[in-house]
Amino acid sequence: MALGFVRPARPEDAAEVARIQLTTWRTAYRRMFPAHVLANLDEAYLARGWAEAIEAAPSERHRVLIAVEQTATADTVVGFAAAGPADEQALAPEEPPLPDTVAAVTDLLVEPRWGRRGHGSRLLSAVVDLWREDGFTSAVAWAYDADEAMKKFLTSAGWEPDGAARALDVDDMLVNQLRLHVAV
Repeated sequence: MALGFVRPARPEDAAEVARIQLTTWRTAYRRMFPAHVLANLDEAYLARGWAEAIEAAPSERHRVLIAVEQTATADTVVGFAAAGPADEQALAPEEPPLPDTVAAVTDLLVEPRWGRRGHGSRLLSAVVDLWREDGFTSAVAWAYDADEAMKKFLTSAGWEPDGAARALDVDDMLVNQLRLHVAV
């Protein structure tokens, strides 16, 4: 396990969050999505979205956290998590709204070269602590069917499939997802 910590993202972290997202998607999802879709992702566009999420979150219960690895010479941002109240993005097709006591992970990524060093666990633990402070009693997260690493990570932390599924249309290709849940 590496030395590291988790902290709330700051506006100046937005570009680094976008870089991590882009690098991770292009590495981890290269067999799930068409190559041209991943190649056409715009880092500056992603950074603007993360800056807004950090600076103008929809509520106090929406948060972006970053994982930092510490070395003798530098602190490096290596991952991030975004979470908040479960909204329409957390729903399965034609599902009614979830109760306001349900939280949702919208993103949890650790750059692959920094993986398996405890950063994902620190991020998830920090998110759960904040959910408890905010009064959430359960949480949901979508995982791609083909993303064995994320499914294994979540199930090892006590998450279980809840029976919900959906397919995202990515450039006329359906990418299946399943939803997991956990009691907080």
